[in-house]
Amino acid sequence: MIIKRVSPFSAGKVAALLYALVGLLLGALFSIIAVAGGMAASAASDEHGPGAMFGALFGVGAIVLFPIVYGIMGFIGAMIMALIYNLVAGIVGGIEVDLV
Repeated sequence: MIIKRVSPFSAGKVAALLYALVGLLLGALFSIIAVAGGMAASAASDEHGPGAMFGALFGVGAIVLFPIVYGIMGFIGAMIMALIYNLVAGIVGGIEVDLV
């Protein structure tokens, strides 16, 4: 079996979901670090400034923003790569795959 063409939209949808999941994991990690940093900054100062609140808001924003940005970039990147693959596969013949 030879893969001669990849649907750019189909590849984009799959990549968008995969990248959004990666963005969610990275956003959660970033959130934990931001909240811990805000708490550490607040604990280090005598007065309770906006450090803890800023860290919490930045952390929650990362959980929302990272999956959206990663999903969009994954979608666009996969569509571009599928288009490039289709051009190259037309020249060299595609990728040969053996299915058992």
